[in-house]
Amino acid sequence: MTATIKQSGSLASVAEDLFVELFCDTFGPDKSQYLFLQYPFTDIYGNRRWIDFALESESLKIAIEIDGETYHNPTKVSANKYYDDLTKQNSLIYQNWKVYRWVYNQLKHQPEKVKDELRTFVGEMPAFRMLDDFLPKQKGKTIELREHQQAALSSLQNMRDQGESIALLYHATGAGKTVTAVSDAKRLGKRTLFLAHTKELVTQTQKTFNDIWDNADTGLYVAEQKDKNAYVVCGSIQSVAKNLDEFKPDDFSYVIIDECHHGTADSYRKILSYFKPEFTLGLTATPDRTDGENILEDFKNVAHKLDLKAAVEMGELVPIRCIRVKTNVDLSTVRINGIKYYSQDLESKLFVPERNKILVETYLNYVKDKKTVVFCASVRHANEIAGLLKQNGVKSEAVSGSMKSAERSRILEQYENGDINVLCACDLLNEGWDSPKTEVLFMARPTLSKTLYLQQLGRGMRKSEGKEYLMVFDFIDNANMFNQPYSLHRMFNLKEYRAGEYVVASQKQFELNRDLITKGEKPSVLLDFPVDVADYELIDLFNWQDEVKGMISQLEFVRMVDVQTETIERYIREGKIAADLEVPYGDKRSLKYFKEAAVQKYAKQYGWDIITPANMKDKFMAMVKAMDMSFSYKPVLLKAMIKHMDENGRVLVKDIVTYFIEFYEARRVKGLVVEKKQSLFCKDGYSERDVEKNIFSNPFKRFEDMRFMNRCRDIENVEFNRHIFKRFSKQELDWIIAHCDEKLKEYYGKRVPNA
Repeated sequence: MTATIKQSGSLASVAEDLFVELFCDTFGPDKSQYLFLQYPFTDIYGNRRWIDFALESESLKIAIEIDGETYHNPTKVSANKYYDDLTKQNSLIYQNWKVYRWVYNQLKHQPEKVKDELRTFVGEMPAFRMLDDFLPKQKGKTIELREHQQAALSSLQNMRDQGESIALLYHATGAGKTVTAVSDAKRLGKRTLFLAHTKELVTQTQKTFNDIWDNADTGLYVAEQKDKNAYVVCGSIQSVAKNLDEFKPDDFSYVIIDECHHGTADSYRKILSYFKPEFTLGLTATPDRTDGENILEDFKNVAHKLDLKAAVEMGELVPIRCIRVKTNVDLSTVRINGIKYYSQDLESKLFVPERNKILVETYLNYVKDKKTVVFCASVRHANEIAGLLKQNGVKSEAVSGSMKSAERSRILEQYENGDINVLCACDLLNEGWDSPKTEVLFMARPTLSKTLYLQQLGRGMRKSEGKEYLMVFDFIDNANMFNQPYSLHRMFNLKEYRAGEYVVASQKQFELNRDLITKGEKPSVLLDFPVDVADYELIDLFNWQDEVKGMISQLEFVRMVDVQTETIERYIREGKIAADLEVPYGDKRSLKYFKEAAVQKYAKQYGWDIITPANMKDKFMAMVKAMDMSFSYKPVLLKAMIKHMDENGRVLVKDIVTYFIEFYEARRVKGLVVEKKQSLFCKDGYSERDVEKNIFSNPFKRFEDMRFMNRCRDIENVEFNRHIFKRFSKQELDWIIAHCDEKLKEYYGKRVPNA
């Protein structure tokens, strides 16, 4: 697809609004903050493209395309357009994106199917993360271990003192690297994870830790031994990679990876991108310094990025000052659906002459002649602001992805190195473009997306000669508690505001600034700005996305207790269960969140048991024993799963489908009752896809609701929950098969209704 910008109010925007609503229905509105809208990427020919929605989950990159019916239909677009779209999709797949596509009619008329597919493609309860391309990589260096171990230890400590956070330690013979690493971990004295690719290396290093750091509790995480709570964990790459959800990203302050020249392998990349330690050390025996530098660069590419505050503290990015500008625009009635305002609602509110006039006057009064980027709400908005600035003698241009590449490049070049002072952008600069010379950002586009706001902020934070800080103007519209857009102070949870004061800076910069204000003086940097630093404001920092972080969504509530989805929904409708927080979204709808204590209270009140990893297998076995059956499907599913599962409890969906078809067709051939007349299997001409849909909508969903079975990310498989599967004994599996046979005999032994 060419870089076609989807105007507010167009069918494409309506379709995107609808998709976000379905996404919120599926995963909860708190998860929508991880969706990135109009995410840029470069295709294999170097052309700039945009993905409608992008997601990252562990090491998985997901591209989602949402369009009107004609966008990708080869019978309704030109051949060039169709081939261009194929290039885009193929480029994404080549760059390891998983690509999923829906069109408006599917979203509108088949919402449940779309939600079902979303769960299948992305995962039932996915652990998304923020897209952080705007952040700098960790700083670090390669250290050669020579004769004196102490020199390497001193180098590592000096690195930490300078704020560097990743290193590669190498020695041609391999001698002494592990001892040096363990000694350094002891010096740091914080919780440590050591990883190697063989059990022998792991157990050998545990002994080294016990010898050198004898007062630290050291455990193994390999094969059947899982000492995950030890202060020092020595684990195999394979075991830790398979069980990452047993750990929190910040569990370890120090991560050591042995034999790290294997670091490009998927398991290494998965671990490096998951954990967020203070310091990461790779050990390798590579004799070539160039090789070492390449490995270190691979580490930096995979490891988590520096967070914004750390990058400023280290001097990698410039500090940020802020001026808040109040507008007379009322957003309180604009509907939201997670991270998005409804396009048509926002369009009607933002295009008022008074707000545009405030933007222009702010530039003229505060930052005239400074290189400035104005982030606008749409192409139309960008063109309008650029036109008003030109009328006031300001050299400004609007830029967007809808422009021809040559024209866009010309404008960007003139801004960076010529006489254009203001860029008005709606979509182009969120990611992939940096201008170190930019001194000012105007946040004139209200957004509920933390990712989008941070991406825009990152565009102006690069260092440049003579640039001491970035000044951000937040344009503050009136809003209610649930649809307040992001601003710098809400982003960084700063309740106190003084015009022009630092929002992100080093501790020393904060202190110098506040000392001057305490003395009643104005910092010299603010003398160019007509602001009164004595002006003080307390900011309402309520952010529903932060509020729900420690709460339990309705979706999670269902999975915590041993009752079905329909029961929870009915109790909420009848007022027997009340949410602690309701987040409105869409038209007269809301998603509900509960405090953990409330879930415990309702479970006790109504006699429900809480499902935990420890009791999950017992709950599963109890459900199998009771096994309510309005159809024969549950025992057939269980028999299919047990017959075809692999060593990890995974089963190919096609094997389950084949088992179902063979089971019911065998009954038909023998002249036995197949099922109730309304059953799919009593009809002629059903397809494998029909059978698959039937399995997922009926027996599988019951087990999935209780978290006893899951769908895998690779959609060809389903699996038993690992807390159940790893506790199965052969005797229990044999009992389940025998019990399923008994239940089927009992079911068919009765007169089947309507047979």
